[in-house]
This record gives sequence, C-alpha cells and structure tokens, in this order.
Amino acid sequence: MRKTRVVNPKRRLQVAIGIAIIIVGITIFINYYLDQAKLSGQRFGDQLAQIQTDLKNETRDFDSQITLYQKGQLPKDEMLKIADSHIGIIQNILSRYDSLKPPELFAPSLQLFRLSTQTQLESDKYLREWVQTGDNSSKAKSDELLQQSFQYEMSALQSYGTLKSKGLQ
Repeated sequence: MRKTRVVNPKRRLQVAIGIAIIIVGITIFINYYLDQAKLSGQRFGDQLAQIQTDLKNETRDFDSQITLYQKGQLPKDEMLKIADSHIGIIQNILSRYDSLKPPELFAPSLQLFRLSTQTQLESDKYLREWVQTGDNSSKAKSDELLQQSFQYEMSALQSYGTLKSKGLQ
C-alpha cells in the first residue's frame, strides 16, 4: 500500500513566497545593473563631449592667432609663445582621453578620437616649426597631418554616432 503524501498548505505558501522574493530580487538586481551601465555610458559620453568641446575651443583660438600672425598683426616671438602654450594645452587635453572609461563597444571610437588629437598635436608642432623657421615644407607637413587628423575625427564621429543611435551607450 502506498502512502499518499499530504502537502502542507502552509509549506506550499512559504515556497511560493520564497520564489517570489527571489524573482523580485533578481529583477531589482538586473534593473540596478542596467541603470548603472546606462549611467556609466552617459558619464562617458558627457566627459568625451567636454574634451571635444575644449579641444574645439582651443583649436579655434589658436587658428585665430595664426591668422593674425599671417596678416602681420602678431610678432614672431609672441606667436611662438602662443604656439608653445597651445601645444601644452593640447597635450593636457590628449592625456584626458586616458582617464575615460568607455563602455567596451565605444573603445574603438575613443581610440580614434585620441588618435585624431595626437595627430593634430603633431600638426601643431610642425606649424610652430614653420613660424620659427619660415620653412614652407614644415607648413605643408602640418597641413597634411591636420587633414589626417580630420579624417580620424570623422571616422571617430561616425563610429560613435552609429553606436549611440543604436542605443548602445
């Protein structure tokens, strides 16, 4: 003769409550994790935007000084001081990329932004050399590197924009 097992209704309720608590806990953990990932991505995007804004502003200011120099409105020694200061500022901006913590998928975009800035820095060094020596080959090299920097930046913007539009940030 087989014994039939009598299930205690209280026990059944306790198991159901335990399972519900586990499900709610897992749901809370997943939502928290997703929120943290979203905040991390947002923080990265904001920091990158600030770096790019600072770079744009510094570049615009330096370009206006170069224009004044080319028009003969700035003496050579003053332009060299401005160029030295500008190069230091760009080096500082370049180092700020290293402190960013991008979401994994955005790392290639960040590398391209950094490469663009690094190439721009090299261009600016050749531009300074042109101011100092008047050697047009230095100016030509500066222009060539600036074009390369622009291409890296366009690639970075395209990569970043594509990922961001897919909601991956």
